[in-house]
Amino acid sequence: MEHTKCLIIGSGPAGYTAAIYASRANLSPVEYSGLQPGGQLTQTTEVENFPGYPQGVDGNQMMMDLREQAERFGTDIRDGEIVKVDLSSRPYKAWDDAGRELEADTVIIATGASAKYLGLDDERKYNGQGVSACATCDGFFYRKKTVAVVGGGDTACEDALYLSGLAKKVYMIVRKPFLRASKVMQQRVMERENIEILFEHNTLGLFGENGVEGAHLVKRKGEADEQQVDIQIDGFFLAIGHTPNTAIFKEWLDTDEVGYLKKIDGTPRTKLPGVFVAGDCADPVYRQAVSAAGTGCQAAIEAERFLLNNN
Repeated sequence: MEHTKCLIIGSGPAGYTAAIYASRANLSPVEYSGLQPGGQLTQTTEVENFPGYPQGVDGNQMMMDLREQAERFGTDIRDGEIVKVDLSSRPYKAWDDAGRELEADTVIIATGASAKYLGLDDERKYNGQGVSACATCDGFFYRKKTVAVVGGGDTACEDALYLSGLAKKVYMIVRKPFLRASKVMQQRVMERENIEILFEHNTLGLFGENGVEGAHLVKRKGEADEQQVDIQIDGFFLAIGHTPNTAIFKEWLDTDEVGYLKKIDGTPRTKLPGVFVAGDCADPVYRQAVSAAGTGCQAAIEAERFLLNNN
């Protein structure tokens, strides 16, 4: 069995930042990058809102920079996934997808969350070319353009309102005949002149030569008056929720009803001593690269202090 002072599960801004801080504290961390090394930002073309990149930076390049920085200080970064954990007692145990067993004095969980998609082939085809699951990340690219937001809950309304301040027009594609959002959010959306809500519409596909140029919709699908509709758009935003990648930890840690890991008093600490969380797996609110990096820093500092206080 291999032993480490600090095991970091997951990469992305949270995991890599935790690795930078943990390795500089001489914890010699082992980090598993997961099935998607670098996290969700590797599916983003350009990141313009991360401090320190005045001209913006490609999402993949940014993650490679963070990984290289972590490795420079001695982090053992491994491509692969932790598929099972035993957090019943310290030292904690984990198994990777190659069958190796590890023992860790502290664990930092930075497994992130995955955006929910409709399951259309066109979502993959136009990923990074008009399809996005983060309005606050990519909305700036659609100033004075026309976009669509899929969803009818609070997140969809918040995204539509945010985009309406940038875009010329915002469609909301809602499959039900009503919005699920709170009354306040519904009212704000209804009052915004450049937001048009398409109730009882489902997306069939997207079209465009050099990126998204429009969407094929169906109105009142399955009803006698079913009708196919095309809309011209430049951007297609998914706002139907995220799934936190936390399944293997639910036996040991508390989660909310969606699956986000719960923190103690706003810190990276969990109910288990020496187990900390960072990034989107414990953040249903902000889900930004810079906030994830901040919690990665906090988790590593907490891990260092825990080890100092517990030999």
